[in-house]
Formats: sequence, structure tokens, C-alpha cells
Amino acid sequence: MSKERKVLTVSQLTQDIKLILENTFSDVWVEGEISNFKAYPSGHFYFTLKDENAAINAVIFGASFNKQIKFKFENGLKVICFGRIGVYGPRSQYQIRVEKIEPKGIGSLQLAFEQLKGKLYKEGLFDEKHKKPLPLMPLRVGVVTSIKGAAVRDIISVLKRRAPFISVVIRPVKVQGEGAKEEIASAIEDFNDYAASGQDIDVLIVGRGGGSIEDLWPFNEEIVARAIFASRIPVISAVGHEIDYTISDFVADLRAPTPSAAAEIVARKKEDIVSEISRHLRIMRDYINDGINTFYQEIDEEIYNMNLGMRHQLEISRHQLKNISNKIYFLSPKNLLFQTAEKLDTFNKRIANAAANILQAKEQLYIGYLHRLNALNPLSVLERGFSLSLELYSARVIKDVKGVKIGDKIKTRLAKGSFISTVNEIENN
Repeated sequence: MSKERKVLTVSQLTQDIKLILENTFSDVWVEGEISNFKAYPSGHFYFTLKDENAAINAVIFGASFNKQIKFKFENGLKVICFGRIGVYGPRSQYQIRVEKIEPKGIGSLQLAFEQLKGKLYKEGLFDEKHKKPLPLMPLRVGVVTSIKGAAVRDIISVLKRRAPFISVVIRPVKVQGEGAKEEIASAIEDFNDYAASGQDIDVLIVGRGGGSIEDLWPFNEEIVARAIFASRIPVISAVGHEIDYTISDFVADLRAPTPSAAAEIVARKKEDIVSEISRHLRIMRDYINDGINTFYQEIDEEIYNMNLGMRHQLEISRHQLKNISNKIYFLSPKNLLFQTAEKLDTFNKRIANAAANILQAKEQLYIGYLHRLNALNPLSVLERGFSLSLELYSARVIKDVKGVKIGDKIKTRLAKGSFISTVNEIENN
């Protein structure tokens, strides 16, 4: 007796295959390269995951999940995905429904950092030509940070000790977690609106204390970077510790390694300027005193010559009374005093103009000296994040990897301090 045939419909076969695949591959990690990537208005992502010999369709459902992905999706990016295998019935195609995804070989946050940094650099947001100078003597400082953190206490403590005349306006915000980036960006915009309404804010300090890369991440968000760039008020970025660098540091008008250092920068401006103004006032006072003394001497000589001329004129012109009267009129003390007063007024104006010109010239000369000294200061290079490596025992500067070998001891000089390391690996890139 022949075995009875079991005939399945296409839908039934597809459903059986779907059950087998979904039960067999319910949790699976897959590595591959993204291609044919498409993002739909619904927030769903569709792409192909492939390697040299095969390809599989992949889908990420849910706009809320996609927003948690920090790095930018792009074709050619190698990733590792976690999900489950499913079957799309209408086309009888199997696919992986991705629940987790991360770039291969580099953390997702680090990749997101480099992608945004490259994007903003190309747009010119880091250009020096956009950096606004800090005010010479700030009197009102805005602070964007958490009211509960140590950063705000450090800033207030330094300013109270170094520059008690500076008033501080604090805009409390979240500095980590959900909603932090929006609050920080909004606070910067609020300060600019506040200043536009006539309430002077001379400089902003935006930052927080140290933490992990996840804790500092709001200061790597594009919305915060663009708010700093758009600020009409100069911004000092003070995020984390000296070794921590964020996107905010590159966009801000000035980076401070810590919140305390930002407060020191603001306070130090005042001391430098007061000292320089005092010096120029002394120079101006000495110049004015010399001018006044010279002027008094000229007056004495004028009066002496005037009296001498009058006596001589009276002696030789006594018989010409009318002519003498006319000459006496022109040489009368009243007329001469009037002329002398006019000269005094003219000289006073000359002294005031000369004093103003000297003060302006000295100020420009001082600013020029500062720029030149800063340009010649080798530590300025280190302050921007560079370092100098030396062979430990010979103190020879290392310029090429060919000059070192594995196991060598190296001393690396930073802007603040140095450390000693051992060469474990050499790359000839």
C-alpha cells in the first residue's frame, strides 16, 4: 500500500520554515558589513548584512531604539549584530531582526565621537577665526552646570577668593542621562536671550566634573556643540579632568581642563589688566607732570621777556605818546594773559591727546608682546593636547619609530607633568 502524500500550500510551507528558523536561531550574534542601507520615515532601518560569500537581510524596528544608536549608519561599516532569525512571509525571505548592534573593532561611542568631530570640522565649527576673545575684565559670569555637583562649588570658591567683585549667575541643568543635552543647549540659548534683553553676561562657563565617557556624553552631542557655536557670549568649556576631551572643547572659544581652571582663567584676567593699567597710569602721570613743569617754565620766560620788551619800548618811544599807547594796548598784561590763557588751553588739549595716544600705543604694544610670547612659548603646543617623547636615559627627542625598539623606556612630557612608559609594540604607519 503506497504512503499517502501530504501536500502543503506555499503559506503552510513558509509557516513551517518560519517556525523552524525562529525556534532554532532565536538568539544569534552575526558579524558582517552593512550594504543597501535605507532609513524610512517610520524610523525603521533596513539593510543587508554580508561577507565575502553570503548575505542576509536585516531590519531594525522602532524609532525609539534607533535613537539610542550613537554612531552613524553607513554602507561599508563592519558591525556585530544580535537578534533573532525570522521569515517575511509575503516574499518567503528569511532575515535577522536586530535587537543590538555595535561597530566592530571600536566602541560605538568612540565611533560616534569621531564621526561628529569630522562632520563639525568640515563645517568649520572648530576654526580659530570663529573664536571670540574673552572680555578684558568680566564682571558677570554665567555658569551652566549641575547645581548638585562639585563643579559649581569649585567655580564659586575660586571666584570668591580671586575676584570677589565678579557676580555669578547659575543656570542649573542635568549634566548626564536622558534629557541632559537638551537642557544644556537650552541653558546656553537662555543666557544669550537674557543678555540680549539688556542683562550683561560677559562670559559663560559650560561644564561639569569628571566621569566616564557615558557620563560626559551630553557634551559630545551635536545640539550642545551647535548651541555653543551660535552663542554670542564667549564660552569656556570645562568638562571633566585634564585628560578628558569632548566636542564642546573643540567648539568653545576656550577650553579649560577643569571647572576650577575655568574660574582661574576668568579671575586671572582681572589681575593682569589692573596691573597693566596701573603701570600705564604711572607713565601717563609722569608725562603730564613733565609737560606741566615745562609749560610753567615757558610762562616764566614769556613774562620776563614781556617785561623787558615793555621797558625798552617805553624808553625809546616816550615822545610818541599815541604810538606808545597803541603799543601798550597790544602789550598790556590783560591782553597777554588772554593770549597766554589761550596757549594754556591749547597746551592742555595737546597734553590730553598725547596722553590718550600714549596709553593706546602702550596697550597695543602690550597686546602684541602677549601674542608673541604666547606664540614662542613651547608649552602652548603641549596645552593643546600634544606631547613630547624622549629616550629616558639619553634624553634624545624621539621623532621616528625607527629610533626606538621594543622594551625601550620612554619619558613623555605633557603640558602638566610627565610619565615613563615602555615600548610594547611599534607601528610603522
